[in-house]
Amino acid sequence: MNKFLLITALLCYASINNATAQVINDPIGARSTAMGGITTTLSDLWSTNNNQAGLGFVEDLSAGLYYENRFLLKETSYKAGAFVLPTKTGAFGVSVASFGFTEFMETRAGLSYGLKFSEKFAVGVQMNYLRTSLTQEFGSKNSVTGAVGLIGKLSNEITLGAHIYNPTRSKLAEYDNERIPTVMKLGLDYRFSDKLIFALETEKDIDFDPVVKFGIEYRIIDILYIRGGISNNPTSSAFGFGLIMKNFILEASSSFHQTLGMTPGISLIYKKSDSKSSNKVKTDF
Repeated sequence: MNKFLLITALLCYASINNATAQVINDPIGARSTAMGGITTTLSDLWSTNNNQAGLGFVEDLSAGLYYENRFLLKETSYKAGAFVLPTKTGAFGVSVASFGFTEFMETRAGLSYGLKFSEKFAVGVQMNYLRTSLTQEFGSKNSVTGAVGLIGKLSNEITLGAHIYNPTRSKLAEYDNERIPTVMKLGLDYRFSDKLIFALETEKDIDFDPVVKFGIEYRIIDILYIRGGISNNPTSSAFGFGLIMKNFILEASSSFHQTLGMTPGISLIYKKSDSKSSNKVKTDF
């Protein structure tokens, strides 16, 4: 495909999705994408990027890779990796991600920490290094930004999550005072049992209209989960599954954008669990 057309398509994608070129802030992990982009109330490996407060509830050393073939084009592929190191009061996380191809590339590296204050409340912070490259003529821009989140378990059934990306409104470029998007999220999930979760989330870029998401996760058997989700502005639907294989977890997702088409994704996670924790049934990975 012509490189000019590809760059034009990427800019159109940003416009259609009410975002600037900072696609790199999108959720990572096939679990979240299969649930329509739900991130704020989930506690798992991908909390390193999605809501760092979730790291406060992660108990196992874990690492994983995620690949998303966005709109079935290799030039718009989204690749990410994460690592979590638990501590007595929370966990450290490292995440990296990249989007695009040689003529348009976004890269992010982040260091995060989630602190658990009690069995029901945790907060998290992250520092990100961002690099955006757009052809040799335009060159590259580097910037630093952060994120902060919290998760509160209001009861055994209800969990509340909140997250802000780039609360400092860091600048991307001097031209036209272009800034990295500031995105706020607020989510709530209801756990009917150890098998079933319903989640609702709203996302608001301060420069655009809000997005509302709804997701569901159901554990068919101890090792198999199925998931689905929808979101608006623009309308998108998704589904997927998670399969637990001893110390490995395989996750797959497929989402459909009303304008741009299909996006399949896949995650592979390794968890180093002790015998006690591995025998416990958990609603979160």
